Amino acid sequence: MLRLAAAVAALLLLPAPAHASATSSSSHELRAVKPVMQCADVTGIHLPGVTITSATTTSAGAPAPYCAVTGTIAPANTIVMRLPTQGWTQRYLQTGCGGLCGSSNINYTQAATCRPIVDGTIASATTDMGHQGQNDGSWAAGNPQAQIDFAYRGVHVTAVVAKEIIKRFYGRSAAYSYFDGCSDGGREAVMEAQRYPDDFDGIAAGAPASNIVVQNTFHHAWNVLANKDSAGNYILLADKLPVIHAAVLAACDGLDGVVDGVLDDPRNCRFDPYTLVCWSSASCLTRAQATVVRKLHDGATDAFGNRLEQPISHEWGSELDWTLFVPAAQGQTTFSENIALSFLRYLAYFNVAAPSYSLTDLKFTKASFWKTVQTSLYLSATDPDLTRFQRGGGKLILWHGWSDQHISPQATLNYYDAMKSTMGSRAVDSFARLYLFPGMAHCGGGVGPSTFDVLTPVMNWVEHGVAPYRIIASKVDAGVVTRTRPVYPYPAVARYDGSGSTDDAANFVAYTPRSSSSVGYQWLGAPLYTHGYQGVCRAVDGKLVCTPDRLIFSRRH
Repeated sequence: MLRLAAAVAALLLLPAPAHASATSSSSHELRAVKPVMQCADVTGIHLPGVTITSATTTSAGAPAPYCAVTGTIAPANTIVMRLPTQGWTQRYLQTGCGGLCGSSNINYTQAATCRPIVDGTIASATTDMGHQGQNDGSWAAGNPQAQIDFAYRGVHVTAVVAKEIIKRFYGRSAAYSYFDGCSDGGREAVMEAQRYPDDFDGIAAGAPASNIVVQNTFHHAWNVLANKDSAGNYILLADKLPVIHAAVLAACDGLDGVVDGVLDDPRNCRFDPYTLVCWSSASCLTRAQATVVRKLHDGATDAFGNRLEQPISHEWGSELDWTLFVPAAQGQTTFSENIALSFLRYLAYFNVAAPSYSLTDLKFTKASFWKTVQTSLYLSATDPDLTRFQRGGGKLILWHGWSDQHISPQATLNYYDAMKSTMGSRAVDSFARLYLFPGMAHCGGGVGPSTFDVLTPVMNWVEHGVAPYRIIASKVDAGVVTRTRPVYPYPAVARYDGSGSTDDAANFVAYTPRSSSSVGYQWLGAPLYTHGYQGVCRAVDGKLVCTPDRLIFSRRH
């Protein structure tokens, strides 16, 4: 646990101290603790740079009463906390914030069935990461401190302050601290392990937007531009997505031994969209539409075929959720266009606000790529060397849906592969696991089972030393569980044992393929997945100033 002096240092943007040793207590030894002060008195807690604006007892949205705390960490990080008032079991959970953030709602993501959450006995907090509202990116214009807080500082100082408030409120520090987030919350989770390995004992990082600069520029811009003709009209519309999806299943659904509408490893699917080209049927594609499908699957390239993102941007089997970037009608603006413009206008380049920037201003060339990704040095979380987190006893679960339509699972696979290459497989296996959920879309939903608890396995690993293995995911339709399926640590997959219902997880066993299905990670941005690129930034006279002031990789390309 960081002491108050360290909290002051963090608020002043000083370097974080080394990882503290994990406590030796185990969860069965933890007793319930009552507060040593009244909830309303929390507003009287004085911490440097912190203003606590309210503290009231409530039970809204929770199974047990808690002290709802709100405040501000200078200059503009909103912090929201829930502190159980009847029996805190000495655990702290911080939850992540998605998109470009700007809100501070505690979201338990894939942890709603975790026992301390079900019982209402866990203390929790979150932050809006230094700005309020305006998810269009305009909040970053002329506000370098907000950019730093969004990149990495906001989550860290929230952890520091929340832990100190917990210590004052209960008269003791949290025995264990955890972080759970998905999407940008997943990026925040991985960023914590990289930059501030002492903040949390256990981290669950779902569908992490770790390579956020490439993700929100070339990836999403390609989603739009690859689907437009010379007149600016969309070539492929959403009415064709069910046709494409049905053809993919017809070609590949049985490869895993079960015909169930889900591909357990889409990389094994060799679907050819040109097989749908014909002229008279509603189940046809034009050649131009088939070319778009191929481009959307393969991902962004330059004119010479050089990859500007990992191979496979959108996995086969995910087509029904391509409505994120394939519109229903001409003239519609998709999510991909909105997120790309928000980022390109206000966050992609140092100290640039360009509200009139259009997607066609982004050039798909090597030179443009390295110019655009320079801000990765403070925004991205792709450093694969988590040695400090590992040595401090930290545990990490990465998870991703195979049918994620927003962030390619290949980005997380690339990161996990880089971790193993950098740290060694044995070291990574001692503290990290990766789970890939067949048929699951972005952070949930999709055609596959997508309801599961990932936080309990993290807690068991931290508190009992029990490494996670099988996670049961459920498909829930209208509140009814229609299918369960086990998911095993990558590279193992679930295989039907030949008896009983294929909708019952009990009838599946783990199977590790003899050969890897990896598509490889040779692409222009591969150097981003190496150690040492991250910088530290300051706000100076209204400008963002970072050390180093640029990525070194571009000098070699």
